[in-house]
Amino acid sequence: MLAGLSPVALVQLTEQDDDDDDNGGKTGEQLMLEASRAELAEHVPKAIQGSKKVRRGIYFFLDTYIIEPIATGIRFLHLVIIFVPVILTVPAIWVGKRIKEKDNERSGTIWWYEFLVKSMERAGAAFIKLGQWAASRSDIFPTQMCLIMSSLHSHAPAHSLTKTKKIVSRAFGGRRFEDIFEEFEEVPLGVGAIAQVYKAKLKPDLATPSDDDVYEPENLREKVRRNVDAALKNTPQRVPSSYVAIKVLHPNVERIVRRDLRIMGFFASVINATPTMEWFSFPDEVKQFGEMMRLQLDLRIEAANLTIFRKYFKNRTTAWFPYPYNQFTTRQVLVEEFATGIPLEDFLSNGGGVFQKDIADEGLDAFLHMVLIDNFIHADLHPGNIMVRFYKPEQLDVSPFAKRQKSGPDQSKDVTEEVLQRLRPLRKKPREWVSQLQELDDEGYRPQLIFIDTGLVTELNDTNRTNFLDLFKAVAEFDGYKAGHLMVERCRQPDAVIDKEVFALRMQHLVLGVKSKTFALGNFKIGNILNEVLSMVRSHHVRLEGDFVNVVLSILLLEGIGRSLDPRLDIFAGALPILRQLGRQGGGSMIRSADFSMLKVWAGLEARSFLRASIESVEACVKYDLLSPNV
Repeated sequence: MLAGLSPVALVQLTEQDDDDDDNGGKTGEQLMLEASRAELAEHVPKAIQGSKKVRRGIYFFLDTYIIEPIATGIRFLHLVIIFVPVILTVPAIWVGKRIKEKDNERSGTIWWYEFLVKSMERAGAAFIKLGQWAASRSDIFPTQMCLIMSSLHSHAPAHSLTKTKKIVSRAFGGRRFEDIFEEFEEVPLGVGAIAQVYKAKLKPDLATPSDDDVYEPENLREKVRRNVDAALKNTPQRVPSSYVAIKVLHPNVERIVRRDLRIMGFFASVINATPTMEWFSFPDEVKQFGEMMRLQLDLRIEAANLTIFRKYFKNRTTAWFPYPYNQFTTRQVLVEEFATGIPLEDFLSNGGGVFQKDIADEGLDAFLHMVLIDNFIHADLHPGNIMVRFYKPEQLDVSPFAKRQKSGPDQSKDVTEEVLQRLRPLRKKPREWVSQLQELDDEGYRPQLIFIDTGLVTELNDTNRTNFLDLFKAVAEFDGYKAGHLMVERCRQPDAVIDKEVFALRMQHLVLGVKSKTFALGNFKIGNILNEVLSMVRSHHVRLEGDFVNVVLSILLLEGIGRSLDPRLDIFAGALPILRQLGRQGGGSMIRSADFSMLKVWAGLEARSFLRASIESVEACVKYDLLSPNV
């Protein structure tokens, strides 16, 4: 039903659902208010629903202009009680010894950051999400503050099973709950700040997962090419599963979040009026955060994102995304195929063994495809949202006497559950874990990544994409001075930047420092330079767009994960095959438009790859005495 819709189109659909009138020019807060009214209408007494419009108008008038202001006032007092102690203890940041391993921050500062995080956890959903968002903005906030903020967890209580059944039944067109599921685990798999998740098994007439949502009608040539490519790559078979994950929003969470956003907006305006604080532009940040929350409070958007990711990755073997049941997904309920996999965190804690390079390379390849080709990027790629599944490809018999038989992807069995049973008892036994992975490799098992929780995605507009590619090119072409000036010119508030020339020179110094390590395998980490860039951005007040920062932070996180598994991971080497693909797809158009920027990067990385291969060959010759062998 919603397949193929972009998140932008789905937002427009959401706006249309809230009101039959035109929504042009409405803010996110107004749209959330309308969504809340729609939710409220579901709880309006039937006597009122059946009465005249005047009575319903009175009901909504009382709710909007009397009940809501009173509730917002009470919520304000509640937040005052929580955060006044935080404000009063601000002087603690100037107390205590400096801790070298924590960016030379004082012990009192670290304590205050932790106190702030605990207070935000008590404040509820919107503030937990605000803290998690702030943790990704190391271009604004200190690094240690972001690290501590990233530990924010929700302690929200689960809403009742009765409410869940009522909401889910409504999503399935009023069908009785008992007629929807063959199995339903009543204890939630997880309870978050805005929703909770259950595992269930659909009735046979409802369970129809397949890949039909991503494949459009093909001609004969396309079908043959896809089947041959899949067979050569030994793509795992997609075995339909009737087990599903059911995500259900907490009742009334939209109304609570809307109140909190109003309060945040008020305090953001107060802070912005303070001298020297205007460069933070907190009102704009609260507005951006509000838009992000609105996307997460409509689960149809996450389902649409899944469909788009599945289309982009339909012919790629690096990653897999669960099948979304769009026909049963509503604003409050998301139904998607249950992703059976081994959490990536288990591989990070116990080691990836013989599979560590494969897993690191697949994660890097999938992400670079999102950034460089698709421009549709999963914005929440932490280890908790990445799992590993296993499949066992069939061996192709190419002998002329072999029987003609169907093989390849259609014969590849998804054996993740079998592998799980073998690995589960070894999760806290690293040595046995690695040994078991070696046995799996000997038996022919192969890994594939599963990405989940696609509620947040990033699509760079032309300006942000240009900024990102310029930074990427600067590292590849060693022109940091130019990139520094471009970043200043294209930031949100160029006039607020401190020491523009010094910023550009520091960028040049940083990039030149990389140049000396370019061909030293394993020494160079793009994450290091991007981290330095964010630090300089913060100190020089270069306000970058949030989407740009999200991509940079995603690279930092992904490279950290990848190097934990494979210390020799090279993000530039991983980008090279994708740039070749980009060149094949769009090289002609780039040349016709005289846009040689990415072609230059491609050529530079090809030269770097050739020189690296030459250097390694010479080193091998010296090591094994092949240049002047002893006779």
